[in-house]
Amino acid sequence: MLTSLTIQNIVLIDRLQLEAGDGLLALTGETGAGKSILLDALGLALGARADSGLVRHGEDQAAATACFDIPAKHPVNALLREKEIAVSDTLILRRTLGRDGRSKAFINDAPVGVQLLKDVGALLVEVHGQFETHGLLDPATHLGVLDIYAGIDAAPIRAAWKTWRQAKERFDRAMSDIESARMQEDYLRYTVAELEKLDPQPGEDAVLSEKRQLLMNREKMSGAFGQATNIIESENGLQGQMGRLQAVLERLSDKDPQVKPLVEALGRAQAEIADIGWQVEKIKSAGERSTERLEDIEERYFALKEIAKKHRTTVDGLAAIYEDLSQKLRLITNQEEALAEMQKATSAARSVYMAEAEKATAKRQKASAKLAKSVNAELPDLKLDKAKISVVCDKASDENGWSPEGFDHVQFMISTNPNTPPGALHKVASGGELSRFMLALKVILAETSSIPTLIFDEVDAGIGGATADAVGERLQRLAKDYQVLVVTHSPQVAARAANHWHVAKSEKKGTVTTRILPLVAVNERQEEIARMLSGAEITKEARAQAAKLLENHPRRAANA
Repeated sequence: MLTSLTIQNIVLIDRLQLEAGDGLLALTGETGAGKSILLDALGLALGARADSGLVRHGEDQAAATACFDIPAKHPVNALLREKEIAVSDTLILRRTLGRDGRSKAFINDAPVGVQLLKDVGALLVEVHGQFETHGLLDPATHLGVLDIYAGIDAAPIRAAWKTWRQAKERFDRAMSDIESARMQEDYLRYTVAELEKLDPQPGEDAVLSEKRQLLMNREKMSGAFGQATNIIESENGLQGQMGRLQAVLERLSDKDPQVKPLVEALGRAQAEIADIGWQVEKIKSAGERSTERLEDIEERYFALKEIAKKHRTTVDGLAAIYEDLSQKLRLITNQEEALAEMQKATSAARSVYMAEAEKATAKRQKASAKLAKSVNAELPDLKLDKAKISVVCDKASDENGWSPEGFDHVQFMISTNPNTPPGALHKVASGGELSRFMLALKVILAETSSIPTLIFDEVDAGIGGATADAVGERLQRLAKDYQVLVVTHSPQVAARAANHWHVAKSEKKGTVTTRILPLVAVNERQEEIARMLSGAEITKEARAQAAKLLENHPRRAANA
């Protein structure tokens, strides 16, 4: 829920910090005092469209900061994690707005785009007023709202839809591939046979390149190996020289014991030289015995290069090309069997989807009638006795109208008079009527929404007495499940609030300022409700009536 709102340099407010409580919060004040500024400031923090006209005269920048307490499992946390923004129990939304109309948005002090701020705000606060066209007024939300009310989990439908559509796409793609393949069957047969005959192997390109290089240098290498053998084994070669050196050292070792280790070291060196000579001869002989011909290696090497170039791939990529072309050829050859199998899988997936969608449709039809009946029962007390709401649940007749949510298209419609056809909520109802329709809907849909804070603006427009009291009673009832803020001119509504803010203008040295003051003491609330009852001149009777209203609707002990 909203815990605090800080406003700086917005219209007539220089700086203001408000601490919000839970339950029903009433915002009252004289017409023109600036109650809308509070909603504008909150809207700015929630990502609403920014207007440079909100910046206080003489200031360069306005700012609004809204703080919320968020349960760990609230959907907003999943969105924040997806955007790699730190999650905690407290969520801080902040927006600054310059005189030039440019704004900056922040979530938990991390800079973000305004759209993300708006998406997060939509999960936290829902505003109901004559100029609001989102939330329940957006037909795109109606099916989801009805599903929650009916206790429908749409996940199995969405999963079945995905499986069916993927199977259908595979089938359609196979059909397209077959048609294309038929047109190039001769080419496919020739190319597959060509690749099959050549039979390229993984890594063969590198192996052939290495062999080719060795064979190209074989003559030079043979001469070099012969030269190495001569250096080791000729009369004046290493072995002969080392033998003569050994004889000299052995004679010296008889006369000087220090020479003996040298003789031993020389013996080891002679063994190493002999082994090197053997290895050189072995490599030389292996090369001379090889039956591989440079011509043969180069013929295959360049054949592979040429066909790889033809298919615009590497030699190692030829295997994948061969498999792809072979698959297309098999489709032509075995098209009846392959297509029948794919069609069978597609039909089976479609049947699963239809079964899940049919179950949802039956529940939606039943729930739509129940929801409409329940909401309509609320309308007479809200001075909407001639109005009627209907929950239209149309089932699409063919696949073109189906969706991941099933067959149904849901829309909440109203008629304000018995003889007028129903229409969309926001197009048919006036501002005050619209807010009361939304109130009736919200009362019935209590506990079905994860949005913790609701705002009602002009919900009591054009009503009074028993109707205003009925509005207040429903707002109070709704406040058991939500934090509800209501901008009201009705003393009956204000008296039921757990928290009460008063908006007033003041002028000092020619500067007009709006102040929003929490009314905590009972006498403060009584005086404001008396003003709402009698107008500018507060009478004794108005104070008595205000006291009676507050006595009938005492504030909860926690807020007393």
